[in-house]
Amino acid sequence: MNKTRTYNDSVHTFGSLWSVAVLLVLMAVPLVFCIRYGAWPTLSAVWTGLVPVAVICYPTAIIEIVAYTPLLGTGGMYLSFATGNISNLKLPCALAAMDTAGVKSNSEEGEVITTIAVATSAIVTTVIMAVFVLALRPFIPKLTDPASVLAPAFRQVMPALFGALGASYFSKHWRISILPIVALTLIVMFAGSIGTGVLIPIGVVIAILGAFAFYKLGWI
Repeated sequence: MNKTRTYNDSVHTFGSLWSVAVLLVLMAVPLVFCIRYGAWPTLSAVWTGLVPVAVICYPTAIIEIVAYTPLLGTGGMYLSFATGNISNLKLPCALAAMDTAGVKSNSEEGEVITTIAVATSAIVTTVIMAVFVLALRPFIPKLTDPASVLAPAFRQVMPALFGALGASYFSKHWRISILPIVALTLIVMFAGSIGTGVLIPIGVVIAILGAFAFYKLGWI
């Protein structure tokens, strides 16, 4: 008996194919350079350079998949991990889109909204932003120069983005937000070198556990 394919089945099929294609393209870039210039690194050199990065990035990658997938949805997940810049751009766009549309994650509406939001974000990043970068190329060095009066503003882009996005959620669910805010503040105070890619999944886990505990205690 033939099983009727669902939307998620199709997304998983095409998402897997495109993920493999993206991986092959990424691996092809260093391979082409090695073939073109005859510069093949030794296994020991690759291992020496890979280990320090893998220790941090591999666990972070696993945590991001677990933490981000419920928020991004199936289509948004494949698009985000194929195009990158998830915590800085794709995830905020998906959350803002769901909030604006008044839909929840893990719903059919949420799946559609997050997929459209992530796809739009990817298009803006690769096409429209490229046009503006080329147009502003003569002025960018002056604007981002450490001596520029605008330099402090460029250093606060990410805090401003996440602060504005988080404020709307904190105001709506302030009880749930108390525990992750306090926990992440303490982590940053005593381990300020931890990157955003690690802090966000930690905050997600703390928020989920805190919300479950508050629910059981009858506080929410």
